[in-house]
Amino acid sequence: MVWIFEVKDKSGRRIHLSRERWLHINQEHPEVADYLKELEGAIKNPAKITTHSIDENVKYYYQYFKNRESPAKYLLLIVKYLNGHGFIITAYFVKSIK
Repeated sequence: MVWIFEVKDKSGRRIHLSRERWLHINQEHPEVADYLKELEGAIKNPAKITTHSIDENVKYYYQYFKNRESPAKYLLLIVKYLNGHGFIITAYFVKSIK
């Protein structure tokens, strides 16, 4: 599998973005296409991390972008952890933290 990047989150766990997932993000959420470096930054230093209500292995990483014209100013990355290693499932902008 080809990875676009791999970084460590605040707790030291490795998280990667695969080429397949990056293609998905660009197709389904084209507003994120210019934010590749910001995806890495959101993992390294998120504004907030929350846990999925059903699956504790899924985390939501949020980064705030106050200068976006859209009312959706939070970049949300959904990360799944398996065996201590995380991978980005998708990313898109939202209006608020859930």
